[in-house]
Amino acid sequence: QMVQLYDNGKPRAAIAREYELSPSALDRWIKQAQTSGSFAEKDNRTAEENELLALRKENERLKIENDILKQAALIMGRK
Repeated sequence: QMVQLYDNGKPRAAIAREYELSPSALDRWIKQAQTSGSFAEKDNRTAEENELLALRKENERLKIENDILKQAALIMGRK
């Protein structure tokens, strides 16, 4: 709603003062609305942030697989 007020011509300073917002928060919302049209975090990530999240997820999966293989090797070594 605040972004709509800005789009309709209300000054940023007036919106921030009226709703007790920091100007940087309002600026961030306006930028998000203009670039992606969404306020969801996943829609406003950069390519680098998406890549970092994917790599972290893959790293966690590989750690789990490694632990499973270590346990299997211990079990096979006992036989």
